[in-house]
Amino acid sequence: MGNIFAIGGELSVRRLGFGTGGLAGPGYWGPRHDDPQRSVALLRRAVERGVTLIDTADNYGPDVAEELVARALHPYPDGLVIATKGGVVRTGPDLWHIAGRPDDLRAMCEASLRRLRTDTLDLYQLHRLDPQVPMADQLGTLTELQQAGKIRHIGLDSVSAAELTQAQQLAPIASVQNRYNLLDRAAEDVLELCEKRGTAFLPWSPLGNGALVEDAGTALATVAAVAARHGATPGQIALAWLLHRSPVLLPTPGTGSPAHLDENLAAAGIALTDGDMAQLDALA
Repeated sequence: MGNIFAIGGELSVRRLGFGTGGLAGPGYWGPRHDDPQRSVALLRRAVERGVTLIDTADNYGPDVAEELVARALHPYPDGLVIATKGGVVRTGPDLWHIAGRPDDLRAMCEASLRRLRTDTLDLYQLHRLDPQVPMADQLGTLTELQQAGKIRHIGLDSVSAAELTQAQQLAPIASVQNRYNLLDRAAEDVLELCEKRGTAFLPWSPLGNGALVEDAGTALATVAAVAARHGATPGQIALAWLLHRSPVLLPTPGTGSPAHLDENLAAAGIALTDGDMAQLDALA
């Protein structure tokens, strides 16, 4: 199991990254912590612990997460890859509106550049394809921004295998970010496509929004048994399974807790056996 992956064939990162959704408040609205220094310290701790992939989005907050990333980590150290997303407008907690018109995407990209205090976004992922706008127009806009030097690599979030296949004919797609975890493998066909093309797959909700560590019935008992053999937590086993499952999987779990951050990152050091994997694979 290699722990390094090159996004777009050139941006080498440690496969276990850090997601910043947990730095936003309930419903991804506002900041999680009243004192922003708590989030700043957490981001710095992640990088000090070896994280080289930070996954964020303009609509976490909105704006909050990107601004925290810049406040904590700018000027960015060599080798740190910042991935962000655009294409969704927020009007309140848990309220999301897809906005994929070319003018919208250009404005969102420029705003992310300002908040992140950079001239080029390492990885810019379209948070959702807009069904009201031709895919060619959306990806064409991102390609233009790439050619202008504002985006280094283009990614997609929450796409079907058919959409990914179509998108790959329109633009160089370096990453996909779909829901995928030990108990939810609906995106298995997308993962297979990513493996064939060497495309990074950043699984969101890698811990199933807590289901993998809280209440998953029989599955929880199985995960707990594997965890006990390794002196690990069920959450660590869920992350280790992703790292073992495919070399293109780059989980970026988020948290607002330093202790939970350390726990998550320690999952990279767990060596699951073939027997462990067979037990865990069978949970699908």
